[in-house]
Formats: sequence, structure tokens, C-alpha cells
Amino acid sequence: MTPTSISSDEAAVSKSELRTVVAASIIGTTVEWYDFFLFGIAAGIVFNKLFFPSDDPLIGTLLAFATFAVGFAARPIGGLIFGHIGDRVGRKKTLVATMLIMGAATASMGLLPTYGSVGTTAPILLILLRIAQGVAIGGEWGGAVLMAVEYAPSGRRGLYGSLPQVGLALGLLLGTGVFAGLSAVMTDAAFLAWGWRVAFLFSIALVAVGLFIRLKVMETPAFRKLEQNEATSVVPVKELFQKRALRRNIFLGMGSRWAEGVAFNTWAVFSIAYGAGTLGLDKQTMLLSVMAAAATMIFFIPFFGRLADRFDRRRLYTTGVMLLALLTYPAFLLIGTGNPIVIGATLVVVLGVVYPCLYGPQSSFYAGLFPTQVRYTGISFVYQVSGVFASGLTPLILAYLLRLADNGFGLILTYVVAVSVISAVCSSSIRRQDMAGDLDVDAATPGWTDPAVSRPHVRFPATEASFRVLERRHLHL
Repeated sequence: MTPTSISSDEAAVSKSELRTVVAASIIGTTVEWYDFFLFGIAAGIVFNKLFFPSDDPLIGTLLAFATFAVGFAARPIGGLIFGHIGDRVGRKKTLVATMLIMGAATASMGLLPTYGSVGTTAPILLILLRIAQGVAIGGEWGGAVLMAVEYAPSGRRGLYGSLPQVGLALGLLLGTGVFAGLSAVMTDAAFLAWGWRVAFLFSIALVAVGLFIRLKVMETPAFRKLEQNEATSVVPVKELFQKRALRRNIFLGMGSRWAEGVAFNTWAVFSIAYGAGTLGLDKQTMLLSVMAAAATMIFFIPFFGRLADRFDRRRLYTTGVMLLALLTYPAFLLIGTGNPIVIGATLVVVLGVVYPCLYGPQSSFYAGLFPTQVRYTGISFVYQVSGVFASGLTPLILAYLLRLADNGFGLILTYVVAVSVISAVCSSSIRRQDMAGDLDVDAATPGWTDPAVSRPHVRFPATEASFRVLERRHLHL
């Protein structure tokens, strides 16, 4: 690999630019994930009734989750399209386009007629809009992550790369919060009749704010240097598969991603339908529990992102994978108690605290798999192609396994543990010498030094969990 160095451009990046980049990354991904996961929440409590009615409630839920999976199937297409554009003409332009597409698709869902009004036309339109959402998020994630990572100061790429990841927690918090709030102030009949539409139409306001900030961001120093050197890739995806080390990183990266996708969709998406549907628990209890977990995640994602600047990212990621596997059995047992406090505490631990051990370092970890000229395409390919089976199919698979086991979670446990073992092996098999040299790939790599991390004593104040405190010296937030 002969990557383009970005360190020489760091001095030209002002604190004002960094503040704008951080704000644009967080707000942009928050809007995108709010839109995307709003569908996942609605699939289990709204769409199964209004767009996929059935005499068997589980069948309606399976059909709704199948539509949820369609969005993930469309994500690789968006990743390849916008990854190519991002590596050819720049990160910023693609991010503006993806936000516009996502906002338009989500707002349109809020205006759709139901199955009772127009018959099969309703689910067909819903599926088409879900595909548009998938294409948009497929191009969004890689660009937002790279905007932060490629702007980050040396020795802080793990932390900065984790900040766009906070958008997932904020988007999930907003999505569940809006649904929980609407459910609390209106009857179930009113919520199903029109209340759920408010959550989707709210996306218009969020997109307007996101675009306002995102348009202020300059192109990343790394890509500007590529343009100056006329070193941009002509066909990035072709270059990715021509080099053996890059091919290896692609497949190992996708394998490592499997457990992360399964973990998030098990606890943030499937758990709501499992608790409210299978166990007959109060819907509000499940929504509020996921909200509490998402709020906790906001602090722990940057905490683990900072740890990724101090320790081997592969090992940190693998540790999170195995912890989540070990917690699956007790977590399902505790949710089965039906106690709201126990359920809330359980989801806070598995989703709010342990899951960020994977998700916090993931962006800088994956960005380090590829050199600048193909990084957008590479990171999007790894994340979005693996997302089809790692995330999109997870609620559907878990619902099917639940049915096979007569509402027991034994088969679900087996599936989660098997996936975790595969992901742990893959993440551990990524070699340091195959990582891109234009990023601070690994603080544990021999020969890699940075004044910020080469101190004899490593301190981790509790306030490091907040990115506002962590970056006070850099951004004055």
C-alpha cells in the first residue's frame, strides 16, 4: 500500500473547522439513524398492523421485519455508489446527497396510505421508500466517519472517529423517545390512526438542521491532498479487489462486523417486539428501557473511542464481541422477569455499556483497513455488505428462531454465540502490517509513537465518557 499521508495537513485545520466537522458528523448521523431506525421500531408495533395485517400477529411481524431487512439489502448499493463518488469527487458532496435522499424517503413514509385504504399498493410503496432509505444510509455512514477520522489530530483518530457513532445512539434515543412520547399522550387507537406519522414527518425539521451545518464543512485534508497530487482512484472498487491485502481486510472486516450488527439489532430492535409481543409486556416499558440504554451509549461510545487511541483496536473490539456473547443468556432471562427496573438495567448494561466497546472503536478500526484513495469505498463495502446479514436479517432470523423454539430463546442464544465466535476470530486475524499507514492505526503497533499516549501512567477519569469533556482542550466545546 502507498497511502497518502494526512499528517502534514493537520496544522492547517483550525479549531473552528474541527468544531464544525464534529457538529456536522454528529448531527448528520443522528438524523440519518433516526430516520433509519424509526422504521425498525415501527415495524414491530405499527407496520405489522397497518401494512401487513394477518390473523397471526407473528406473521405480520415477520413480514414487517422482512421489509426492515430490505433496507439493509439496499445499503451495499448505496455504499458502492456513494463510496465511488466519495473517493472520486470528495466526501462532502456525497454526504449532502445522502441526507436529502434519506429525509425525503422518511417524510414520505409519514404520508403513505395504509393497507386498509389502498390494499397491496401500500406495502409496495413502503418497500420502495425503505429501499431509498437503505441507499442513503449506505453512503452516509462511511462518509461521516471519514470526515471525522481524516480531520482528526494525530493520536485522536479513535476518539474523533467515535463521534459520528454517537449519532446512532442519539438517533435511536430520538426515535424511541418520539414514539414513547406519542404513545403516552394519546390512545392506542389514535396512535395507530395518525400519531405514528408525526414521528416520520418530524424528519423534515431534522434534515433542515443537518443540511445547514453540513454545508459549512470543507473537504477533508486527506482528500484535498489526493486532489492536489492527482492521485484519486479511477475505479476504487477495482483497486480494492486487485490487492491481496485489501481483499483480505474486506472479508475479515465483514466477518468482524457480524457480531456488532447482531448485537445492536437484538437489543435495540428485536427486544422491543419480543417484550411487547411474545412476553406481553407493556410497550412503554420496552421503549423506555431502550431509550435509557441509548442515553447511556452516548457517553460510552466516545469513552471506548478514546481507549482505541491507547490500546490495540482489534483486541478492544474482540473483547466487546465476547462480552456480548457471554451476556446474552442472562440478559434474556432478566428480560423474562417482566420487572421494568430489571429490564431497563439489563438493556443499559448490554446495549448502553458493553455494545459501545465494539461500536466506539469500529470506525477508526475499519478506516485503518484501507488507504485514502479507496477508503470511502472500502469502509462502505465492509460495513454495508456485511450489514445485510449482520443487521438486516437479524430481527427476521431471531423471530423465526423464536417461533421454532415455541417462544423459547435457546436457538437465539446458539445463533448469537456462534456469530460472536466467528467475529472474534475475524477481528483477531486482521494483521497490523495490512493496516493503512496514513492513519494512527494502532497505538500498540511497534514503532508507532505519539506524545499523547506514550506517558508512563495511563489515566481514565470518569468524565472521559463524555466527548465534550474529552475534547475540551481541542474544541473548547
